[in-house]
Amino acid sequence: MADQNTLPVTLADVRAAHDRIRASIVRTPTLRSQTLSELTGANVWLKFENLQFTAAYKERGALNRLLQLGEKERKTGVIAASAGNHAQGLAYHGKRLGVPVTIVMPKPTPIVKVMQTQSHDARVVLFGETFDQAYAHARELEQAEHLTFVHPFDEAEIIAGQGTLALEMLEDAPELDCFAVPIGGGGLISGISTVARALKPDAEIIGVQAELFPSMYNILKGSDLPCSGDTLAEGIAVKYPGDLTRQFVIAQVDDIQLVGERHLEQAVSLLLQIEKTVVEGAGAAGLAALLANPDRFKGRNVGIVLCGGNIDTRLLGLVLQRQLVRERKLVTWRFESADQPGALARIATIIGAVGGNILDVTHHRLFLDISAKATDMDFTVETRDAEHTQQLEDALNEAGLQPRRLSSSGS
Repeated sequence: MADQNTLPVTLADVRAAHDRIRASIVRTPTLRSQTLSELTGANVWLKFENLQFTAAYKERGALNRLLQLGEKERKTGVIAASAGNHAQGLAYHGKRLGVPVTIVMPKPTPIVKVMQTQSHDARVVLFGETFDQAYAHARELEQAEHLTFVHPFDEAEIIAGQGTLALEMLEDAPELDCFAVPIGGGGLISGISTVARALKPDAEIIGVQAELFPSMYNILKGSDLPCSGDTLAEGIAVKYPGDLTRQFVIAQVDDIQLVGERHLEQAVSLLLQIEKTVVEGAGAAGLAALLANPDRFKGRNVGIVLCGGNIDTRLLGLVLQRQLVRERKLVTWRFESADQPGALARIATIIGAVGGNILDVTHHRLFLDISAKATDMDFTVETRDAEHTQQLEDALNEAGLQPRRLSSSGS
């Protein structure tokens, strides 16, 4: 087991990093959420790192690393493999400091991420179909072009930079006695745990990973769960955590909790609805842990890092709609009816009378499982809540219309 005293990053390193970078990053607020506290039973404090210029905490570590380059390294430039927030943070601050930045991304990287990185004057190299292939190519270019490789999480300077947000959290909320921290490669929780163990040694530090990518969980628990799938929290979908960061986790982290896609989606939705703030799936992971296991955190003063806000707007819209379905505020009913005038109007009249808002109506006349003289009609309806949905369904059944619900309030 790793020894906390032998780890290469100390509180003094984090404080030095904070002095180094503080003038060039946003001092994001740490605020208590009254509504989320009431909802979860914990005292919930949110660190709004999605308010950084590039909408993610990754700027901190990247800038700390850049500021410690030698003159020759600055002139030659740096390279990284990333399709996400590390690329943005490194490119943005590299441009500010006049350091040439090369980012290697897998070929399937969405064009919007490529363009965002190029907007900071970074050279983007598209290579390979997977991140591992892009990473290997970046290491080849590092040697061939004499560039300095900047790892997204597995370097001491990166870890120290990420830890600076914990200093700010404890300045704003010294009563914190628990941290729920997303884990991908492990840089963020390594930095936070270093600060917490020094300043609040009795605080509980809980890592959070998506169920589909339990890589650090496997290391801490000695398990062998598979790491694959399409998770909303792609920012922490890391198959192989850092060799360095795992030492921090083993030495300083109390536990790791896995969260499913349902709770990740719910957390993203609640943060937008309640806090009016946009977070990506990884950024919502801490809150997702509280929603999934409220008894674990009940009564604690829990610090949650909203570590990023870079989510595709179409995906965000889908997540919000899916949450409405789960809450039974959005429902689709299918009706089989004779294909004759007045059938649609009759259904619409009943829905309107009970206060439902019809969003969409679709006819299906070509399905072979119904009569040629019949039609299936799908009504998508907005309601106030689950109780209102049931009232509407009861009224439709009393009228003999026998609606079949297609949308579900399940997981």
